[in-house]
Amino acid sequence: MILDELDTPIVLAPMAGGPSTPELAAAVTEAGGLGFVAAGYLPASELAARIKATRALTAGAFGVNLFFPSEPSPSDRFDTYVRNLAPEFPVGEPRYDSDDWDAKLELLIADPVPVVSTTFGCPSSAEIERLHTAGSEVWVTVTTVAEARQAVAAGADVLIAQGAEAGGHRGVFVDDPADDLTDPLGLLALLQLLRVAVEAPIVAAGGIATGAAVAGALCAGAAAAQLGTVFLRCPEAGTAPLVREAITAATPTMLTRAFTGRRARGLRNRFMVEHPDAPVAYPEIHYATGPLRATARAAGNADAVNLWAGQTHSLAPELPAGELVRALSTDAKKALERVLSRRIQTC
Repeated sequence: MILDELDTPIVLAPMAGGPSTPELAAAVTEAGGLGFVAAGYLPASELAARIKATRALTAGAFGVNLFFPSEPSPSDRFDTYVRNLAPEFPVGEPRYDSDDWDAKLELLIADPVPVVSTTFGCPSSAEIERLHTAGSEVWVTVTTVAEARQAVAAGADVLIAQGAEAGGHRGVFVDDPADDLTDPLGLLALLQLLRVAVEAPIVAAGGIATGAAVAGALCAGAAAAQLGTVFLRCPEAGTAPLVREAITAATPTMLTRAFTGRRARGLRNRFMVEHPDAPVAYPEIHYATGPLRATARAAGNADAVNLWAGQTHSLAPELPAGELVRALSTDAKKALERVLSRRIQTC
């Protein structure tokens, strides 16, 4: 298993939509962790190019993350929302697509990578078996015990436990509006529940930004920690300048559907606050708000851009990715040594 071969138990979160680059994935792998290339929003041809570019930068293992396709949303669910945006913002045509799922799956079977992970759902047992036959491990992002059990039953090798603290989209299999009435599980709670419920290696994700937090995830039973927001200011990341600047402030985060129709965590801004009742309609709303987000980014308007970030975003340093991985690894080892030392002293 790839997790057993890593020099350090640090996994790069994919971060689709801009921050993910071959350079970032390769730098994390070269530093002893596991880099990831985000396939979300890319056509299969562009994903192939990014895989090729990553291989040119590292001979080490890396993964590719796919968005599992959501079900189409009926137009009467989102028409009013989009129509109400039009007087103030430029909007696009809401539409559905599968994020090129079938073509990307065929690409990864024909040209396999060591790890294929999924977000927003679990592949079928047949799809997982095809990836296994091609030589890839399959990791599935889960947010609940029920999702974890489904993933394990389908044949997933590793579970990525995404706590509520994580930045970007929630990886839920079914985005049910009724879930808005309950608090999503934080990472520590989710790890404890999964360790009891399923027999599978777990990668912890959500709000991890320091070596001590990596150590804490390991102590709670995770085999590795997945970090995303902390890499946003690395020079290898494709993070927009507006986002690089915004995450340094102590702005609180919140969950919203306002930009994409799927719950995601980002820095609180005016657009999120003024549209608390955005409907469940992903990816339709994602495409509808594309022009307004692009216009806001070009104008440097942080109040109308999806500033995806986790709850510990202000801790993100401006360091090369490899240097950051090594610093996190060193601090995690020191934290674990402190814990072990305290345990010995109390015996």
